[in-house]
Amino acid sequence: MRRRCDRNRKRSKRRAIYCPIHGCYLNSMSQKYQLYADRPGQLQQRGINRRIALMLLANQAAVPLEGEWIEAFWCEQCQQTSWYHIRKLQERTYEVLVPPPEIWQQVTGVIDPQGNPSVGEFTRRHARLVGFNGLKDFQFVG
Repeated sequence: MRRRCDRNRKRSKRRAIYCPIHGCYLNSMSQKYQLYADRPGQLQQRGINRRIALMLLANQAAVPLEGEWIEAFWCEQCQQTSWYHIRKLQERTYEVLVPPPEIWQQVTGVIDPQGNPSVGEFTRRHARLVGFNGLKDFQFVG
């Protein structure tokens, strides 16, 4: 006779992704956003020969980076959601990194949490306003 615990062993286990600050388990708050390389240097940083990197990018506009992605996680200790660059090292081993600003240009389908660098602070502040109280930033001459 099969016991219940034997049947449950077939379930997938939680990914072992832990907070780099506190070491506690991180709960995913978003989907995985795939990273892409569009310059040879990005592939060379990952151990690919320059000549091979040039050939790969000559055939494709961008090369998907296997085992790397950006994902948002909730940390129980921090009590906040943070974005992390995840690298899968082995079957159940992950490297959790704070994503550098340039990595956001290698991701599709996600908005940079720092905002578009080409947008000025005035525009950013007014985009966050709820309602129309923005008139106080303007001085009217009568």
